[in-house]
Amino acid sequence: MRHVARVALAALLTLPALLTLPGVDAAGAVPSPPGSAASADDAAANQLARDIFRQLIEINTTDSSGSVTAAAEAMAERLRAAGFPGEDLFLGGGNDRKHNLVVRLRGAGQHRPILLIGHLDVVEARREDWTSDPFQFVEKDGFFYGRGTQDMKDGDAIMVATLLRLKKEGYRPSRDIILALTADEEGGCCNGVDWLLKNQRALIDGEFVLNHDTASVLSQGGKPQVFELIATEKLYGDYQLTVTNKGGHSSLPRPDNPIYQLATALLKVGAYQFPFELNNVTRTYFERMADILGGDTGADMRAIVRTPADAAAVERLSRNPSYGSVMRTTCVATRLEGGHANNALPQRANAVINCRILPGHSREEVRQELIRLIADPQVAVRYVADNGQVSDTAPDRRGSPPPPLVPQVREPLDAVVAATWPGLKVVPVMSAGATDAVYTSAVGLPTYALAGVAVDRDDIRMHGRDERLGVASFYTGNLFFYRYLKAITQR
Repeated sequence: MRHVARVALAALLTLPALLTLPGVDAAGAVPSPPGSAASADDAAANQLARDIFRQLIEINTTDSSGSVTAAAEAMAERLRAAGFPGEDLFLGGGNDRKHNLVVRLRGAGQHRPILLIGHLDVVEARREDWTSDPFQFVEKDGFFYGRGTQDMKDGDAIMVATLLRLKKEGYRPSRDIILALTADEEGGCCNGVDWLLKNQRALIDGEFVLNHDTASVLSQGGKPQVFELIATEKLYGDYQLTVTNKGGHSSLPRPDNPIYQLATALLKVGAYQFPFELNNVTRTYFERMADILGGDTGADMRAIVRTPADAAAVERLSRNPSYGSVMRTTCVATRLEGGHANNALPQRANAVINCRILPGHSREEVRQELIRLIADPQVAVRYVADNGQVSDTAPDRRGSPPPPLVPQVREPLDAVVAATWPGLKVVPVMSAGATDAVYTSAVGLPTYALAGVAVDRDDIRMHGRDERLGVASFYTGNLFFYRYLKAITQR
């Protein structure tokens, strides 16, 4: 997952429960009556999910030295052993290390299929940075540790375990369920979702997409606060700022120094805020969250959705990155280099600006805004593509508008969340970052990101050292997803 920050659209109405589920304790664990059939089945399902989770964590799937193919083949082996026929399994991808796995659980064909997506690759992790081996699955003090425990081998394990459980039960869904486990969401040559859409579209075509690349249940001090359904996301864009010069001897300094010129440009970018802007997603979010939060924060949220918005309230909320990042497009310097010798005037200075662009705006539009802001023709502003290629223009495609929250997604979600976490609000959100939804949304597949795992606001460790996920959170998420997937495929 290339994002962390998220913001909600609206608290959905709580509907009558479609399923009767056990309650949840403060730690997030789902208890069942001792000795009951449900208890035994759930315990077996959680053990299976844990075994798969361990197996995936201990397969290195980094871009530099790992193999997504190894993880995809390991999951394919489990699925074959469970009785999935060869014609319902596909392995393939951009190169030998980047094979994707697609599996289909056949249904009654009453509706078009559901596509489930999750990426198998993980960001780099160095042993010297971690307390334990990042590619060793460790259970300690109520947590599972390892690279990918939050992002997102937990979701991969849960989705595979759910399909295996449904297969064992002989469950026949109302529609086909397709699962795609893919490569290079975190970066690399061969993004799997993009590759599948371009080369094997028929294999993964469906009515809508459920993306497990998130932790929907945000908690504080172990207490769940909100269930986030990601309904849309920002557009990702990188830009290179470059200043060149003939250089010279450091004993003869001149005012036209590339490092100084670049520094001036970066200070302008750092001081600039793109215009305040709400869309239908974020406007409804702030309206609903104002009632949930109350107090001064709630009052400010009410003030910014008025026309015109209260500028002072916008400024106060903008101090919180979680709110400010979804009120506007953001650009921030992330890399810097310059010069070639200690005793020489620099001939070149470079910086990378990373932008997260609101839906409805294009990468080229933002590049032009950076040029206008910097106002220095000696500072070249160029677009950096995902493959690292730098160009003088950026794609003009705009971020996809949010899809409608269709009843077949929304209504079962309301019911299963209410039964699992009584009183918890479902709040659709706009991600301030980016996931593989950028590819599925672009081709017209409505995409929603959700998962039943809980992560504390103060313990978000995706992409960081000692990444971890609560044991109880993982087991709750496993049972939640099984029940939700059945709920949306029973009619």
